Amino acid sequence: MSPIEALEARLRALEDADAIRSLKARYFACCDMKDPQGMRECFAAGPVRIDYGAIGVFDNRDGLVAVFERLGCHPHIVEMHHGVNPQIEVLDSAHARGTWGLHYQMLDTRERAFTQLGAYYEDEYRKIDGEWKIAATRCVVTSTLVGSYADAAPGVRFAGRQPGETHAGT
Repeated sequence: MSPIEALEARLRALEDADAIRSLKARYFACCDMKDPQGMRECFAAGPVRIDYGAIGVFDNRDGLVAVFERLGCHPHIVEMHHGVNPQIEVLDSAHARGTWGLHYQMLDTRERAFTQLGAYYEDEYRKIDGEWKIAATRCVVTSTLVGSYADAAPGVRFAGRQPGETHAGT
């Protein structure tokens, strides 16, 4: 490979990693803005593997979107997804993988409750027709805090790992 070809390959990998970061940011924004169609478009069409633990395991993007619409797309549910510490590995011109940390907050204004959790994503990406899409994802919850603000001061209802959840290696 010539020096120019090597430089072009490095630049392409950097551009691909940046496009993947933008894809995941768009996914988080669609979740927060209650945009099911935008969320759906972040995933590859056809068979995909989506493992969101207690929320469900899906073999296509429409199954996840249906659950999202049922659970999250309500005016009294206010969600904030903060993706952090992305580690993107571009494998070739059409495949990549990555991990992300997640800090998530949800306010339920009807129940006057909040949920805060920590998690990480393990993603696989595929470039389809020139666009990166999520082809597989697994979200593992590592900590959860559920509280109430029905009284003057917030009160904690639950803090810790999800019941029945196991950590990798335990």
